[in-house]
Amino acid sequence: MAREKAKTGAAKDGYDLVAENRKARHDFFIEESVESGLALLGTEVKSLRDHRANLRDSYARIKGGEAFLYGVHIGTYAPAGQFGHKETRPRKLLMHRREIDRLWGRVRERGYSLVPLRIYFKNGRAKVEIALAKGKRLYDKREAIARKTSRREIERALKGRNR
Repeated sequence: MAREKAKTGAAKDGYDLVAENRKARHDFFIEESVESGLALLGTEVKSLRDHRANLRDSYARIKGGEAFLYGVHIGTYAPAGQFGHKETRPRKLLMHRREIDRLWGRVRERGYSLVPLRIYFKNGRAKVEIALAKGKRLYDKREAIARKTSRREIERALKGRNR
């Protein structure tokens, strides 16, 4: 059984990262994050196992008391032929009512959005990490980049000094 997991590329602890939205951390201040399940079709699951997903320009929205994920591109599964799925269809998020209501209350506040951070498999089930995020302004982004470069320069100087 251990060999089977090694063949599929699944991690030892049952966690397998499919896609990550790195730009979200650059464009938003992340307030909190919530793990949610995804309602998927069979061909979508197979495409995710092949790591054929893209989270760029995706977002979550609460509509009619249910949470949906929009703009996620999950590539087609070639062996499915004409019976495949639509690549960017809205996908339902599987969350408890209490979680949805709490997020809905926060999203109604000005400036908050629901942004997916990553899609992964946990114990064989597709999960998505949704973040409650507040948009950064341009000067915030510049400040973050300046801090990052200064930290790199300090580490580089210390590394050269230790030799």
